[in-house]
Amino acid sequence: MQDAITQILNKYDITGKYLDSLGVEEIEIYFKTAVDRLQVTEIIASNSSKIVQETANRLYTEQPELLRPGGNSYTTRRYAICLRDIDYYLRYASYSLIAGNTDILNERLLDGLRETYISLSVPIGPIIRSIEILKEVVINEIKNKKINVTNEQIFIKPFEYISISLSEQNI
Repeated sequence: MQDAITQILNKYDITGKYLDSLGVEEIEIYFKTAVDRLQVTEIIASNSSKIVQETANRLYTEQPELLRPGGNSYTTRRYAICLRDIDYYLRYASYSLIAGNTDILNERLLDGLRETYISLSVPIGPIIRSIEILKEVVINEIKNKKINVTNEQIFIKPFEYISISLSEQNI
């Protein structure tokens, strides 16, 4: 796993260049947003159970067929697996947030996940919707805690990256 700084430095090292103004600016942005990333990660960590449960409640309110016989969350075991997966998405999004880099999402979460869901006949649509709801719930938690985040895109990016990655189609 690499953080934003390591990724920037590796890019320059591979090409055998010194950092230029663009590289320095990328590192400055990483440090300028550090407090925001830490505050949001603290909110996620201290409210993770609540965030996961609220996400699940909203998903199943929107798509109650998932809980009915034949639905992918039907039975206590499948329901628990869905909650576990939502928690995984939240946890890895928080890791990505701290690192300032989405590479960890590929390395630890996304590589092969879509194919696994397809092979198990798990519908991708509700998964993507749960990630979108997760993002909305985190945004609400941040607003409720009255944290003034200067750049909302910083903490939205991991959730959007997960959604886009899972929704990509092989052509």
